[in-house]
Amino acid sequence: MNDHLGKSHVSNLIKNERIEIAPIGFLRGHTFKNCFVLFDEAQNTSPGQMRLFLSRIGEYARVCVDGDLAQCDIRGPSGLRDALGRFEALPEVGVARFTTEDIVRSGLVKKILEGYK
Repeated sequence: MNDHLGKSHVSNLIKNERIEIAPIGFLRGHTFKNCFVLFDEAQNTSPGQMRLFLSRIGEYARVCVDGDLAQCDIRGPSGLRDALGRFEALPEVGVARFTTEDIVRSGLVKKILEGYK
Protein backbone atom coordinates (compact mmCIF):
# COMPACT_ATOMS: atom_id res chain seq x y z
CA MET A 1 0.00 0.00 0.00
CA ASN A 2 2.87 2.33 0.76
CA ASP A 3 4.17 1.94 -2.80
CA HIS A 4 0.81 2.82 -4.34
CA LEU A 5 -0.64 5.35 -1.90
CA GLY A 6 2.42 6.76 -0.19
CA LYS A 7 3.59 6.00 3.33
CA SER A 8 2.23 9.18 4.92
CA HIS A 9 -1.21 8.69 3.34
CA VAL A 10 -1.36 5.08 4.54
CA SER A 11 -0.27 6.18 8.03
CA ASN A 12 -3.01 8.79 8.03
CA LEU A 13 -5.62 6.22 6.95
CA ILE A 14 -4.53 3.90 9.76
CA LYS A 15 -4.56 6.75 12.29
CA ASN A 16 -8.11 7.71 11.22
CA GLU A 17 -9.22 4.04 11.35
CA ARG A 18 -9.98 3.87 7.63
CA ILE A 19 -7.47 1.01 7.42
CA GLU A 20 -7.15 -1.59 10.16
CA ILE A 21 -4.42 -4.21 10.26
CA ALA A 22 -5.25 -7.16 12.49
CA PRO A 23 -3.66 -10.55 13.09
CA ILE A 24 -6.01 -13.47 12.58
CA GLY A 25 -5.85 -14.28 16.30
CA PHE A 26 -7.74 -11.05 17.07
CA LEU A 27 -10.75 -11.63 14.79
CA ARG A 28 -13.09 -13.32 17.25
CA GLY A 29 -16.06 -11.07 17.82
CA HIS A 30 -15.43 -9.03 14.66
CA THR A 31 -17.82 -8.79 11.73
CA PHE A 32 -16.64 -7.43 8.38
CA LYS A 33 -19.52 -5.16 7.42
CA ASN A 34 -19.64 -2.55 4.64
CA CYS A 35 -15.90 -2.78 4.00
CA PHE A 36 -13.16 -4.29 1.86
CA VAL A 37 -10.97 -6.93 3.53
CA LEU A 38 -7.68 -8.21 2.17
CA PHE A 39 -6.37 -11.44 3.66
CA ASP A 40 -2.75 -11.78 2.55
CA GLU A 41 -0.59 -14.93 2.75
CA ALA A 42 -3.66 -17.08 3.44
CA GLN A 43 -1.82 -20.25 2.43
CA ASN A 44 -0.28 -20.18 5.91
CA THR A 45 -3.56 -20.65 7.78
CA SER A 46 -5.02 -23.87 9.08
CA PRO A 47 -8.52 -24.86 7.96
CA GLY A 48 -9.78 -23.74 11.39
CA GLN A 49 -8.20 -20.31 11.05
CA MET A 50 -9.64 -19.94 7.55
CA ARG A 51 -13.07 -20.89 8.88
CA LEU A 52 -12.70 -18.24 11.60
CA PHE A 53 -11.81 -15.62 8.99
CA LEU A 54 -14.50 -16.52 6.44
CA SER A 55 -17.21 -16.68 9.10
CA ARG A 56 -16.62 -12.96 9.85
CA ILE A 57 -18.00 -11.86 6.44
CA GLY A 58 -21.01 -9.60 6.99
CA GLU A 59 -23.35 -7.51 4.88
CA TYR A 60 -21.86 -5.47 2.03
CA ALA A 61 -18.34 -6.77 2.68
CA ARG A 62 -15.99 -7.55 -0.18
CA VAL A 63 -13.25 -10.00 0.69
CA CYS A 64 -10.07 -10.81 -1.20
CA VAL A 65 -8.11 -13.82 0.02
CA ASP A 66 -4.70 -14.31 -1.55
CA GLY A 67 -1.87 -16.75 -1.21
CA ASP A 68 0.58 -18.98 -3.02
CA LEU A 69 -0.04 -22.65 -2.33
CA ALA A 70 3.52 -23.40 -3.46
CA GLN A 71 4.85 -21.29 -0.57
CA CYS A 72 2.96 -22.81 2.36
CA ASP A 73 5.08 -22.61 5.53
CA ILE A 74 2.86 -24.54 7.95
CA ARG A 75 2.70 -28.20 8.88
CA GLY A 76 -0.59 -29.83 8.08
CA PRO A 77 -3.29 -28.84 5.63
CA SER A 78 -3.51 -25.31 4.26
CA GLY A 79 -6.68 -23.39 5.05
CA LEU A 80 -6.50 -21.75 1.63
CA ARG A 81 -6.31 -25.08 -0.19
CA ASP A 82 -9.16 -26.41 1.97
CA ALA A 83 -11.35 -23.37 1.30
CA LEU A 84 -10.74 -23.56 -2.45
CA GLY A 85 -11.85 -27.18 -2.42
CA ARG A 86 -15.00 -26.34 -0.48
CA PHE A 87 -16.11 -23.05 -2.02
CA GLU A 88 -14.55 -22.48 -5.44
CA ALA A 89 -17.72 -23.71 -7.20
CA LEU A 90 -20.02 -21.27 -5.36
CA PRO A 91 -21.38 -18.58 -7.71
CA GLU A 92 -20.58 -15.90 -5.11
CA VAL A 93 -16.90 -16.88 -5.10
CA GLY A 94 -14.48 -15.84 -7.81
CA VAL A 95 -11.03 -17.37 -8.15
CA ALA A 96 -8.13 -15.93 -10.12
CA ARG A 97 -5.10 -18.10 -10.70
CA PHE A 98 -1.85 -16.42 -11.69
CA THR A 99 1.08 -17.86 -13.61
CA THR A 100 4.66 -16.76 -14.07
CA GLU A 101 3.42 -14.57 -16.94
CA ASP A 102 1.67 -12.41 -14.32
CA ILE A 103 4.83 -11.72 -12.28
CA VAL A 104 5.66 -8.02 -12.05
CA ARG A 105 8.38 -8.17 -9.38
CA SER A 106 11.18 -8.67 -11.91
CA GLY A 107 12.19 -10.61 -14.98
CA LEU A 108 14.73 -12.50 -12.90
CA VAL A 109 12.00 -13.79 -10.55
CA LYS A 110 10.11 -15.15 -13.57
CA LYS A 111 13.21 -17.05 -14.65
CA ILE A 112 13.86 -18.32 -11.11
CA LEU A 113 10.32 -19.65 -10.71
CA GLU A 114 10.42 -21.23 -14.16
CA GLY A 115 13.66 -22.94 -13.08
CA TYR A 116 11.86 -24.49 -10.11
CA LYS A 117 9.12 -26.04 -12.25
